[in-house]
Amino acid sequence: MNDAVIVDVLRTASGRGKPGGALSQVHPADLLATVLEALVTRNNLDPALIDDVITGCVSQSGQQGGNVGRTAVLGAGFPESVPATTVDRQCGSSQQALHFAAQGVQAGAYDVVVACGVESMSRVPMGSNIAGADALGARTRARYPEGLIQQGLSAEILAARWKLDRATLDRFAARSHARASAAQTDGRFKSEIVPVEITADDGSIHLHEQDETIRPSTSEAGLSALKPSFTADPDAHRFPEADRLLTPGNSSPLTDGASAALIMNAHTAERLGLTARARFHSFAVTGSDPVTMLDGVVPATRKLLDRSGLSIAEIDSYEVNEAFAPIPLLWAAAFDADQERLNPRGGAIALGHPLGASGTRLLTTLVNSLETTGGRYGLQTMCEGGGMANAMIVERL
Repeated sequence: MNDAVIVDVLRTASGRGKPGGALSQVHPADLLATVLEALVTRNNLDPALIDDVITGCVSQSGQQGGNVGRTAVLGAGFPESVPATTVDRQCGSSQQALHFAAQGVQAGAYDVVVACGVESMSRVPMGSNIAGADALGARTRARYPEGLIQQGLSAEILAARWKLDRATLDRFAARSHARASAAQTDGRFKSEIVPVEITADDGSIHLHEQDETIRPSTSEAGLSALKPSFTADPDAHRFPEADRLLTPGNSSPLTDGASAALIMNAHTAERLGLTARARFHSFAVTGSDPVTMLDGVVPATRKLLDRSGLSIAEIDSYEVNEAFAPIPLLWAAAFDADQERLNPRGGAIALGHPLGASGTRLLTTLVNSLETTGGRYGLQTMCEGGGMANAMIVERL
């Protein structure tokens, strides 16, 4: 089997995923094209060598419809010979793109491949691709007669099941902002961020190059004053509104962003004179209960560790997507994981969760964190809508 290595991985800084957000005036295909162009320019790579571009995107409609990966490839100025496809594994879409890309290299199908992701939640609202549609069908509804529920309520159920109280969730969220703010202040994100040109209403141009979603002043006390988000819900009978704990402060914000990784056969990287920063070690993907849906990170990680032959103690850094604060907390409890190694530069609560771009964003931060600390193994995992999760381990070289 060929070694699949990571030559480079980049991302945009986050933008708030609503009108007026820093990236809200940028078309999602242009946003991704900016990262793709930077990826080949920074590595002095002839884009004609790229065998495929695999793109994660969740809301594939409107400006993100019609295979946004291919549109971005053309916008980046790549030769027309470079193909692209767009995949949807919900929040793990670009992590799945990473799996597919690396596995393609390992199998010998690719020599050079890009895995990437994009989501403009300001321009293509979450769920707009299925709005007003019956996305389940009669047979799935028959299997789950009470129907499936929104992710926020799933997070509430899991918080109760794992006995996580409001103070614990808010403390974790405040820590996410504190860690991300410290990393931003120290310049630790600078090498992984691609500046995006923004044209203001007055015609002036500036660069967006700092995460807009980080709130340095966030405190546990301030978060405790926020009201629960998921109260107007038709499934209230499943979980009493009075017991709900999830707020805008301990959940990830709507976010715009794009990210991309340059992946190669190790021999190809050497032949091209490029330095491999890390290699893909092992992968896992699994399904879980589509009602609670978000705790799939636990069986996915168990499956991953079994396959890898590694223990959690041998992993130097973990990136567990902070869709909602209960998810990384229950993951850490399930594996008795060292919380100092958990999202050490902050997570999605602070850095944002641009759905389809989050998998490659996590890898960007993970690789840079391993290089800074000298760690060897990094693990990342993501919960996904519909009851699924991806997990993988990379090894710093």
